[in-house]
Amino acid sequence: MKEANNANLDNNTLETAVIKPMNTISRIWIVPIITALLGLWMVFHYYSNLGPLITIELTEAEGLEAKITKIKLRDVEIGKVESIKLKSSLDGVLVKARMSKDAKDLLVEDAKFWVVSTKVSHSGVSDLNTLFSGNYIEMQPGRSSEYSDYFKGLDERPITDPSTPGMHITLNSDEEFAFDTGAPIFYKGLKVGQIEDVYFNFDERVVYYNAFIKAPYHKLITHNTRFWDISGIRVDLKAQGISVKMGSLESLITNGITFGIPEGMPVGEPITERAYFDIFASYEQADAARYQQAIKYMLLVEDTVRGLNIGAPVEYRGVRVGRVESAQFLAGQATDMSLDEVKIPVVISIQPGRIGLPDTEESLKLIDKQMNRWLENGLKAKITTGNILTGSKIVELHHAAKNEQIAHQKNYEKQFFNDLQVIPTEPDNFAKLAQKTSDFISHLAQLPLDDLANNTNTMLTELALTAKDFQKTAQGLTAILNETKQQKVVSQLNTALTQVGQVANDFSAGSKNYQELTNTLMLLQESLQALKPLLKQLNNQPNSLLFEGVQYDFVEPKAATTKSQGEKE
Repeated sequence: MKEANNANLDNNTLETAVIKPMNTISRIWIVPIITALLGLWMVFHYYSNLGPLITIELTEAEGLEAKITKIKLRDVEIGKVESIKLKSSLDGVLVKARMSKDAKDLLVEDAKFWVVSTKVSHSGVSDLNTLFSGNYIEMQPGRSSEYSDYFKGLDERPITDPSTPGMHITLNSDEEFAFDTGAPIFYKGLKVGQIEDVYFNFDERVVYYNAFIKAPYHKLITHNTRFWDISGIRVDLKAQGISVKMGSLESLITNGITFGIPEGMPVGEPITERAYFDIFASYEQADAARYQQAIKYMLLVEDTVRGLNIGAPVEYRGVRVGRVESAQFLAGQATDMSLDEVKIPVVISIQPGRIGLPDTEESLKLIDKQMNRWLENGLKAKITTGNILTGSKIVELHHAAKNEQIAHQKNYEKQFFNDLQVIPTEPDNFAKLAQKTSDFISHLAQLPLDDLANNTNTMLTELALTAKDFQKTAQGLTAILNETKQQKVVSQLNTALTQVGQVANDFSAGSKNYQELTNTLMLLQESLQALKPLLKQLNNQPNSLLFEGVQYDFVEPKAATTKSQGEKE
C-alpha cells in the first residue's frame, strides 16, 4: 500500500513551494511611533523657545509667590517666578525666574529689578492696581552689552528712567536740614528735577544727594549756579528787620531745593557732565558764598556785644563791605585781667567783592593799603543797633571829625592783636544816650522827695491860717470905711478894700478857690509819692525805659493825711 502511494506521487507532477517572509512588526505600531515623534518635536520646540533662567536677589519677598508672580516690563509680561528661597546668610532671598526668549537681549549687567506694590506716602498713593492683581516684579532695561543672569534687586522704584533726557548732579550739605529720596528741585517755582538717592559719608560727615535735572532745564546749570533750601516757612530776624519766606505748597509738605545765579554774578560756563554743588541754608548764604577772598581786622570792644551775631553786616557809610567772623571773650587774653583790661575781641572781615573789586588776592592788597591810610587819618569802628525791634547790631566804620584827624595822625601807632591789625572803637551814640539817661535818673532818684512833700504840706497849712487872718483884717477895715463913707478918697479906698476882701474871701477856708488850690497841691503831693517807685526802678535798671526787663516790687509809703480845719483848731 505504501509502495502504491509512492507510485502515485511519482506519477503526479509536484508544484514548487513559494516561500514568503513573515511580517515581524504590526501596523498597529505606527500610531505610537508617530506619537513619540510628535512628543520629541514638542519637547524640542519647548526647549528651543525656553527663555533663560535668572536669579534676583531681594531683601524680602513680600507678596511674591512661585509659579504665580509675574515679571513685567511696561506692563508686558516677560517672565514668571519659578522658586523663592532664603539666602544661606539669611540676609535676603533668592528669586529664580524664567524669562521669555524675547527678553534674553534685555538681561544685561545694569538691568534693574524691583518689587511693585501699593505704597502710601506724603506724596500720594502709588501702584493701587496691585491691590487686585497682586505684587509683581518690574524690570528696567540697562545700557550695558554684557549678559548676566544674576541681579541684585532694588528696594524702591528708581526715581528717574534711564532713558529720560537730562543730567545727573551731586549735591552735598553738612547742615542740619535733610532731604529724602524724591524731594523736588525747583527753578522759579517749576519742578525741574528731584533727589534720586541719599548717601551719608561717615568720614566727612557730609550728606551727598544724587539728583537728576530734566531736559531742557539742565542747560540752566552752570559753574556759577547756587543751590539753597526752600523747605517750609522761614522767618529771619536780622539787623535789616523781619523776613518771612515760603516756598511752594509741595515744599511745605516735603523739603525742597531751588537753584539760580545770585544777582550780580555772570552766568558762567554750562555744565556738560556730573558736577558737585553745595546746598546752602538760604539765598543770602548762597549769595555770600561767592565772596571767597577777605582780609580780617580786630576790634577790641569795651561795651556789650549783645545782639552782634556771627555774619552780622560790617558797613561803611551804609554800604555793606564785610561781615562779623567771631566774638570770643578769652581769645588771646589772659584769665587774670583786671576790670579795666576786659575787652571783647571781635574779628571782622572786609570782602573786596562787596565793594566792586575783583575777588582776588590783588584786591586784598589794595584794601590793606587803603585801610592803613584811613586808620592813620582816624578811621574808627563802633557797634551800633541795626534794628531796634530785633535788637540786632552791626559794625559801622566811620572817619573821625576833621578837627581830630591832625591830633590822631601825630599819636597814631599800629596795633596788632592775635596777628590781626586793630581798628580803634568808640561807644555807640545810643549807648551814650542810655548812659546819660541812667545818670539823670540816678540823680533824680536822690532828690529828697519825702522832705519836699512834708514841706509842701506845712506850707498849705500855713497858707490856710494866713488866709483866715487876712479875712478878719478885711472885715475890720470894712467897718472903719463904713464910717467915712462920704469922703471921696475914703470911698475909693473902700472900693479897693472891697475888692481885696473879695479876693480874700475867694481864698478863705471853705471857699471854692481855696478848696481847688488845696486839691491841686494834694494831687501834686500824691504824684510825687507815686513817682518814687518808678525813680527807684530806673535807678536799679536804667534801660527799662527802652526795653522790657525784670520789674522790682517796691513798698509804696502811704502819704501823710492832713487834718481837717476843725481838728487843727
